[in-house]
Amino acid sequence: MAAGRPRTFCKNEALDRALQVFWRKGFEGASICDLTEAMGISPPSLYAAFGNKEQLFRQALDRYADVHSERRKEALSAPTAREAVAAILHAAARSLTDAESPAGCLYVQGIAGAGEHASCIRDMLNAKRADSEREICERLKRAREEGDLPEDAEPAALARYVATLTQGMSVQAAGGASREDLERVVDLAMRVWPS
Repeated sequence: MAAGRPRTFCKNEALDRALQVFWRKGFEGASICDLTEAMGISPPSLYAAFGNKEQLFRQALDRYADVHSERRKEALSAPTAREAVAAILHAAARSLTDAESPAGCLYVQGIAGAGEHASCIRDMLNAKRADSEREICERLKRAREEGDLPEDAEPAALARYVATLTQGMSVQAAGGASREDLERVVDLAMRVWPS
């Protein structure tokens, strides 16, 4: 039996292009035609390399999550909780308005475009958002134990606050808010940070 033709495209580059399509159009809005055109491959190549559309989305989402997880971990390594949260929010203001990517955040944009019959997509997005919130909460718990946050501070509530801010900033960025607009939101949010 003859071997199939070797793959003639870079899987990671194709995945990055698919990610951009999902980010701009959402899971449901991205057609196979949109994806294959952006990826520079045929539908049979897409299915052979990535599986179905849902599997492709999962791989693109994992790639997106890896990049953002590294940035978040770097921010959370700051010496104080206040500096860590400020770093997360300032990084969000930059990435949400980066001209090289669609405005906003894939997690927020994707959840908005996931209808009733796409519960698995909503579940994936919710799990990724919950992971990031959990990482922030763990850092804030450590800060409280170390005396960096007041004893009455609630790490889970503060982590939800940070997540809500970043998600709201994503919606604002998708609506046209500039980096400067979002930086002002960050500055205001940090004025009320517990000390």
